[in-house]
Amino acid sequence: MNSIADLQSSWFLARHRLGSHQACIDWAIERLELDQEGNDNDVVLLAGATRHEESMQLATKIIERYAGPRATDEQLLAGKFIVQLHTAYREGSETITSLDKVILKLYVDLGHPDWLTMLSRNCEYATDVPAFREPFEKEFDYLAGLWSSVSDRTDFEAEYDRSVSDQHDVK
Repeated sequence: MNSIADLQSSWFLARHRLGSHQACIDWAIERLELDQEGNDNDVVLLAGATRHEESMQLATKIIERYAGPRATDEQLLAGKFIVQLHTAYREGSETITSLDKVILKLYVDLGHPDWLTMLSRNCEYATDVPAFREPFEKEFDYLAGLWSSVSDRTDFEAEYDRSVSDQHDVK
């Protein structure tokens, strides 16, 4: 199945209301238009979906069928999204203010994962206190570097060191 990673990304963003479920439907419609659905009825059903819940269920099923059950690991997808946000921040298309809402939303939605604690905190503080900009950027660099070099959450957890994150604070 071509571009399952595109569906995976759209699915993750839609699940966290950072994007629309319509992107998942559009993915399926494109597969049909290009005759790439491979007689997969779930792709056909996704192309005709109208409700958020319905499209999320079908997209989940498709992603897991073609990429495996780990492909819907939300912490892994959040980490990969952090890498994208980091690139956008470094290129100037995202700001600390625009990132604050997104990072906080992920932090809350994912149940306050330890690895996201310092980044969320520093981003929030950096919106008002300039001294937190450097610690925020150091933590952002650290997390993006780790997530960009791993292929699953287990690898990330083996590499992540909370004591490194704790050093990214105002001194």
